[in-house]
Amino acid sequence: MTSEQLPLNGLEDKLQYQFKNKRYLKTALTHSSYANECHLPCGSYERLEFLGDSILGLVVADYLYRHYPKLPEGDLTKKRAALVCEKACCGFSRQLGIGDYMLLSRGEQRSGGKTRSSILADMFESITAAIYLDGGMEKARKFVLRFVVPLLKEPKPKTFKDYKTALQEIVQKNPEDRLEYVLTGESGPDHYKHFTVEVCLDGNVVGKGGGRSKKEAEQQAAREALGLMGY
Repeated sequence: MTSEQLPLNGLEDKLQYQFKNKRYLKTALTHSSYANECHLPCGSYERLEFLGDSILGLVVADYLYRHYPKLPEGDLTKKRAALVCEKACCGFSRQLGIGDYMLLSRGEQRSGGKTRSSILADMFESITAAIYLDGGMEKARKFVLRFVVPLLKEPKPKTFKDYKTALQEIVQKNPEDRLEYVLTGESGPDHYKHFTVEVCLDGNVVGKGGGRSKKEAEQQAAREALGLMGY
C-alpha cells in the first residue's frame, strides 16, 4: 500500500490531534522528491521542518528550564541536545508509524526512504510545525512533550554523541570567538542526497564533514574540528 492510500485520519488518531486544515498535515508528510515528481504547488515539508526545529528546541528548553531548576547551563544544553537530535526525533516518528504515511517519489521509495532516519526525524519536526500553525503553541507543546517527557524519565537515558554541542562549549570559553557552519555542497538525486559542510572559527575552516542530511554533515564537521583541536 502506498502512502497516498493511507487515510490521514488514521495518523491524526496517532497524533492525538485533529487538523482543521488538512493541508498542513499533507505538506508535512510530503518529501521534496514527491513534490518535484508531481509538481505540487504547496511544495514539500522542508519549510515546515525549518519552523518545527525551532519550536521543538524551544519547547524542550522551556520544559528543562522549569523542571530542572538546579541544573547548570552546560547540563541543560546536553539534555536538550539528546532530546532534539536526529536519533530521538527519528524514534518519535517510528512510534507514530510516520513511514506509512509519507509521500515519496518512486525512486525514494525504492531506495528505502520510508525507513531513512534523516527523513523520519525531519518529518517529526515538520508535523510539530503543522500542529503549531493549525492549532497554536500549546497544542504543539502538548504533542512534543508527549514524546520528550518519557525519555527524561528513563533510568538510563540513551546517550548521543553531540559533537556540535561539545565544540560549542569549548568555543564559548572565549566569548570573542565566533563559530559558524557553512553548507558547501549538495549533490545527488532527491532520493539520495549528500551534503557537505564546513565549520569555521572566526572565518577560518577548522573542520569539514559530509552526510545524508545537513545535520549529520554538521555533526561530522564538528567531530573533525574536535579531533584537530586535540579533543
